Amino acid sequence: MAAVEKVQSYANHRRIPPVYFQFAFVVLTGELIYRIIHVVRHPGLVAAWEVVVWFAVLVIAYAARRNAQIVQDRVIRHEMRMRLERLLGAGHAAEIARISLPQLVALRFASDEQLPGLVAEVSAGSLVAPDQIKQKIVSWQADWLRV
Repeated sequence: MAAVEKVQSYANHRRIPPVYFQFAFVVLTGELIYRIIHVVRHPGLVAAWEVVVWFAVLVIAYAARRNAQIVQDRVIRHEMRMRLERLLGAGHAAEIARISLPQLVALRFASDEQLPGLVAEVSAGSLVAPDQIKQKIVSWQADWLRV
């Protein structure tokens, strides 16, 4: 896999949904729009039901992706809490527990060497937004296996 060999940085860390998902979403949205136009031009129970069905299909497609992201966030939260406890020690459990999920998600890109300093800044309140955290990372720990 060529992507694993690339160096990850702030500039290229964002995950864009795969082309097949984007294509499917466009097709489903287009079909829903077509069905809405059809029901406006040719009102009827069957045409209205088709709009409801296609809307439901679009919701299911969105929910499938969103549910995978939620599970991924839970895994990241657990992984990062364990990693921080390993690096900072069990005496920092309260400090680790106060770090928000978006902050943990941003911190996961930092190397083990840089992570304690970033956590100190997050705890002190000088780094709050995930984007701020990511911009401060110098030594990136790549994560290409994201949903």
